[in-house]
Amino acid sequence: MLKYIKNDHSLEAELKLNNSSMVITPLLKDALEQSILPSLKDENKNYLFSTLWTVIDKDEHRSVADVCFQGEPNDKGEIEIGYGTYEQFQGKGYMTEAVQGIINWAAKQAKVKAVIASTDKTNVASYTVLEKNNFKKESESEEQFNWHFSVS
Repeated sequence: MLKYIKNDHSLEAELKLNNSSMVITPLLKDALEQSILPSLKDENKNYLFSTLWTVIDKDEHRSVADVCFQGEPNDKGEIEIGYGTYEQFQGKGYMTEAVQGIINWAAKQAKVKAVIASTDKTNVASYTVLEKNNFKKESESEEQFNWHFSVS
């Protein structure tokens, strides 16, 4: 995770990948520093629900996107996902496939009953990924749609 945060291509070198165009946005940097890293260090938490999963294009040998959970399942068995595709790889189906993969993994976890997500109403690409993965719009606020996918 530290090599990811450095964003100096040392992670790609270690994984024998071509360099990517990853940009750590202020929002992602804040999530990494305030939530993901502290959760990874907490021995009482399952690190798999607190890490960043990097999406790799096997043909290009390059990281193209990231997916993460927002922590362990809540009392209802829900886990929230967040995701982002690097700009030059957007619109190519990477995230639709990645979200499907993360759902399949989550469905095999004993405590997980549902995967949830929130998207800005203006982010058509993001909520289209969820629609293609059979998420149902559960509610909305002034600025966001809230999505739900039952795995059980």
